[in-house]
Amino acid sequence: MARCSKYFPAADAADAEGLVGVGGSLSPEWLLDAYRHGIFPWPCDDFEPVLWWSPDPRAVIEFEHFYISRRMQRTLRSGKFTCTRDRAFREVITNCGSAPSRRGGTWLTPEMIAAYCRMHELGWAHSVETWRDGCLVGGTYGLAIGGLFAAESMFSLVSDASKAALTHLVSHLRTQGYMLLDIQQLTPHTASLGATEIPRREYLRRVRAAVDLPVRFNPALAT
Repeated sequence: MARCSKYFPAADAADAEGLVGVGGSLSPEWLLDAYRHGIFPWPCDDFEPVLWWSPDPRAVIEFEHFYISRRMQRTLRSGKFTCTRDRAFREVITNCGSAPSRRGGTWLTPEMIAAYCRMHELGWAHSVETWRDGCLVGGTYGLAIGGLFAAESMFSLVSDASKAALTHLVSHLRTQGYMLLDIQQLTPHTASLGATEIPRREYLRRVRAAVDLPVRFNPALAT
């Protein structure tokens, strides 16, 4: 059984859809408590109260199985893109919320954007940006707690820009000693990059081991 948190029931007590709880706050205290226990907020259409989820199975990217095609490797070597960390967090999360593929044009509510921007100000949320010719063309963001990085979303305005950001993120996390890269749910796109699903019980075990590690994201300049 998963250990109980301050604000939530045990994550493995979620219903068949993965719903753990309804309502509450998007404050830093609630968000940190949620992610430390394998739970995350996810809006559902126009449903006003915050919905908290812990799906089974859970999608992760295992660093050793992350796959970049030869074509993408050539693109990265060409210098077409430049990647940075924590240079434009608000711009990244705003683009993630307004990407054309999002249902209804967005999925990140203004309240969620404000909450994660606050987490960024406090040093918990981080972004990777992809630039081309000085313009932001892609990126990804998520929360870093100990050796856990919970990736939330990514966007791309030009082909391969989000892949470049994710590749940079994976390389950086490996270098820094992270244990777990959570991507919540598997998609065909992430599956093509080597993402996989693991049982929630295993995920929760790995979260417990990861969040107490003395690991820091350590944002840096372009590489």
